[in-house]
Amino acid sequence: SSYFPLLPESFAIPRAEEVRADFADKMGVATAPNVYEERHYAVSKEPEPHSIRRGEILKKHPEIKALMTHEWRTKYIVASTVALQVFMAWLTLQWRWPAYLAAVYIVGATANHSLFLAIHELSHNLGAKKTEHNKLIAMLGNLPIGIAYCITFKPYHMEHHRYQGLDQVDTDIPSVLEGKLITNTAFSYFDHTLRKAVFMFFQIFAYALRPMMIKPGLVPLDSWLVLNWLTILTFDGLLIMWLGPGGFLYLLLSTFFAGSIHPTAGHFIAEHYITEGDAETYSYYGPLNRLAYNVGYHNEHHDFPNIPWSNLPKVTEIAPEYYDDLPQCKSWPGVILRFIFDDSISPFSRMKRVQKAE
Repeated sequence: SSYFPLLPESFAIPRAEEVRADFADKMGVATAPNVYEERHYAVSKEPEPHSIRRGEILKKHPEIKALMTHEWRTKYIVASTVALQVFMAWLTLQWRWPAYLAAVYIVGATANHSLFLAIHELSHNLGAKKTEHNKLIAMLGNLPIGIAYCITFKPYHMEHHRYQGLDQVDTDIPSVLEGKLITNTAFSYFDHTLRKAVFMFFQIFAYALRPMMIKPGLVPLDSWLVLNWLTILTFDGLLIMWLGPGGFLYLLLSTFFAGSIHPTAGHFIAEHYITEGDAETYSYYGPLNRLAYNVGYHNEHHDFPNIPWSNLPKVTEIAPEYYDDLPQCKSWPGVILRFIFDDSISPFSRMKRVQKAE
C-alpha cells in the first residue's frame, strides 16, 4: 500500500465479504449484504475553506492583525505542568493501584494532554519571539511525555495546515488501512462499534505512528532532532535513577491515557471528523479549553494559525458573523461516545482533497 510503504507487498487486508462468509460458515448462518464494505472518505475538489475565510475576515476586520503576537505566559504554564507531573510521579510511588490509576487518569493524563497542546502551540512559534526559543520550551514540555516527539511533530502539523485534507500529505487523516481494519471489514453494528472503541482506546499509537509510516522522510535528521532525543533520554534516565521504574511508568501511563478515551482527547475527533453536513472543521467553546490552550477554537485557529491561544476567543468576538453559524462540537466526551456508537461515523468520516489548492 502506498499509505504504508514499510509493509511487505504480500500483506493484504481480507475483504469484508471473505470475513463475513467465513464467520457465517462457522456459525451455520446465511450471509447478508455488508453495509460497511463500500464506505470511503468524503472527497472535495474545492480549496480548503480557511484561507478563503481568513482573507474575507482580514478585509472586513483588519484589527485582528493586532492579535498576531506571542503569548509570554505559555512557558510558565508549561514549566508548572512539568513540575506537577514530576511531583505526581514521586507522590504516587507507594499508592495502591485503584488510587494510582485514578491519579494517572485524572491528573497525569490531563496534564500530559495539556503538554501535547502546548507543543502544538509552540510548533506555530506562538510562545516566544524566536523560533529556537519555541523549540526549547517545547522540549521542556516534552519531558513528562517520556518519548521525544516535539521536533518531529512540527513538520507534519505544518503540512496539515497548508494542505488540509490532501491525500497522502495531510497525515492527520486516518489511513486507508485503518479504515479497512475498522470499518470495511466489519460485519455488524456490534463489531463495528467494538472496533471503533478499540481504536479510540489505542488511538495515541495511530496518531504517533501514522505520519512516520505515510511520510517517513519528511523530518530531517538534524541537530534539533538529536537534541530532542538526548534531552528526553537523559531526563528519563535521571528520573529512573531517582524514582525507579515506577516513576517513569507514571509518566508513560499518563501519556497513554492522554491519547486514549479521555475527555480532553475528544478534540482529536471533534476538530475534523465530519459529523454535520460537509463541514470539515469544528470549534468547541466549552470549559475544557481552559486545560487545552483553547484548541477547541479550531476554526479560528486554522483561519489564523499565527494567533496564540489566549487571543483566539477575541477572534470570535470580533468576527462573530463568520463563526456563530458554523457547526460546533458541544462536548468533547460526547463526541468520543458518538464516534464509538454512531454507526454512520468511522475513520472514513474525513474530507479528502485530490489536488493542492491553488
